[in-house]
Amino acid sequence: MHYMNEAELKSCLRKIAVVPVAALDDMDTVIPTAKALCDGNLPAIEVTFRTAIAADAIAAIKKEFPTMIVAAGTVLTVEQVNAAADAGADFLVSPGLNPRTLAAAKKRGIPMIPGICTPTEAEAAIDQGLTLVKFFPAEAAGGLAMIKAMSAPYQMLSFMPTGGISMDNLEKYLKFDKIAACGGSFMLSKEMLKNKDYAQISTLSQAAADLAASVRKGE
Repeated sequence: MHYMNEAELKSCLRKIAVVPVAALDDMDTVIPTAKALCDGNLPAIEVTFRTAIAADAIAAIKKEFPTMIVAAGTVLTVEQVNAAADAGADFLVSPGLNPRTLAAAKKRGIPMIPGICTPTEAEAAIDQGLTLVKFFPAEAAGGLAMIKAMSAPYQMLSFMPTGGISMDNLEKYLKFDKIAACGGSFMLSKEMLKNKDYAQISTLSQAAADLAASVRKGE
């Protein structure tokens, strides 16, 4: 499988701007959820390894929607790196920076976006040759103000903030040029998934996509 390199992934994320994040625990909801996102003009999803069906969900989505960008999230172990890659994930995301999982991802050739929230972790990412990182948990760790402060000494880094992102603060994050994309679950809440409220998922996805397009018009 051909994977995007880091520069290609960064460019892809800037175009998507918003990456919906979901903990899917029912295979019957997987394809309808992915379709609802696509119908809402957000053809991307980060499927977290917080549930037992994560790898199967990723494989099912990639089979049904081959052009959809599908990430594996909450990747904490080497086994999960391999399971996500085998399932066809386009890239991996983790809440922290683990040299073992990064090495495993590198071995498989699949790009990984590790989570950081301190200058020390930023330097660890740079030491690994990375220029694209997740900022997590975004709002709890200082939000956009913290990202801007860290961007001053670490100008080579681009960020994907996740955690506490909503329609209320999405615009301010996307306006900062060091933000590649924002990860968010506000259009895929547990309640919406449980109630199979695909119309609401599409509506919120479209609102996020429209906002992102207005912020990044001309890119």
